[in-house]
Amino acid sequence: MHNAAFEALGLEWRYLALGVPPERFEETVKALPASGYRGVNVTVPHKLAALRLADRSSAAAAAIGAANTLTFAGGGEIAAENTDAPGLIAAIGAPSAGLRAVVLGAGGAARAAAWALREAGAAVSVWNRTRERAVRLASELGVRQVDRPGAAHLLVNATTIGLDADVEERAALDSLGLAGADPPATVVDLVYARATTPVCAWAERGGARVIDGLEVLVRQGALSFELWTGQSAPLEIMRAAARGAAPDRVR
Repeated sequence: MHNAAFEALGLEWRYLALGVPPERFEETVKALPASGYRGVNVTVPHKLAALRLADRSSAAAAAIGAANTLTFAGGGEIAAENTDAPGLIAAIGAPSAGLRAVVLGAGGAARAAAWALREAGAAVSVWNRTRERAVRLASELGVRQVDRPGAAHLLVNATTIGLDADVEERAALDSLGLAGADPPATVVDLVYARATTPVCAWAERGGARVIDGLEVLVRQGALSFELWTGQSAPLEIMRAAARGAAPDRVR
């Protein structure tokens, strides 16, 4: 996605995937500016650590408590941003004010989703299999914790359920507390994949408007691209590249 955008704009840049274990994350990131890196995206499980190691952060990243984008400035300074939140709102593409929204999960992606929807004027509830994590997230962000996903206008799956290609839909829905429930009008699944995820399959069958993880990925990626390059992202090129190159299951 990013490499296609670089090529389209004539930038001699390259986007690489780096697998980094949590115990090596900080030292690896701090070494990157001297190696010619302009910035990085970070994903699970590094989003909370990314914010902690940054020299400065945006108001959004600080409020969410997680960062998915780091930009390396002069002198090796590291700036943290969270493009997951505005990327989600851009992918939804419709006003959320006044809607009841349920966010499934309590990790970095869930924090971004809950904060973004709250800021957009939605009444946000958070559910997680480990109740204590949802209680903590809800308390920190000023949203509601629920013991079971309830009736809503909008649902966001910000868990890793569906990341495993072998998980059956029934088992996935059971794990998320959605078994036997009808989907709301709009369902967003942040797990991105070429194949239909269990949550997307459930939502499509129930007639919901479905926004898959690839669209959210493209939207947040475009914002990261603009932070690093200072240029407008070629959104359609990025979308085509992401949908054409997505493996069976990625996160």
